[in-house]
Amino acid sequence: MNTHFTEQPFRPLRLAILTVSDSRDEAGDTSGRLLRERAEAAGHEVVAREIVRDDVYQLRAVFSRWIADPGIEVILSTGGTGVTGRDSTPEAIVPLLDKQFEGFGELFRQVSFEEIGASTLQSRALGGLANGTFVFCLPGSTGACRTAWERILQPQLDIRTRPCNFAQLIPRLLER
Repeated sequence: MNTHFTEQPFRPLRLAILTVSDSRDEAGDTSGRLLRERAEAAGHEVVAREIVRDDVYQLRAVFSRWIADPGIEVILSTGGTGVTGRDSTPEAIVPLLDKQFEGFGELFRQVSFEEIGASTLQSRALGGLANGTFVFCLPGSTGACRTAWERILQPQLDIRTRPCNFAQLIPRLLER
């Protein structure tokens, strides 16, 4: 289980949330709303939020713009990680990543297995790093987003989590 460094103060991060959907609008975007609410409740700032069709090139345009923005430290996307013909989030983001975190998808599927069993095989959730920006691509279901936030992202985006976390690495991400 995660514990916190008692001497380390919380550091809010600046997040962008992208919902990948051909059918949802802001009113129907329960997954994007959940991620926003959870991030803000944890003390982070959501500086951008968009809904984009499941189209590789439209997705790459938004991801690229946010990756290039020094005011965005973390991108969370929801949707488009399944296996149907329209699911294209991994294809959109993988070419933009400097480093892929294979463990993120593996861990997500492991914790998701506890909730939905072997159906987790249909998820292509992934994480990575691009231009010093953390990118996490989650399934479109609200339950999957809740699981990812509570079990993985919230502790890893909290600089107080020990023994280590993603937030503490931010000052070193652009080292060459």
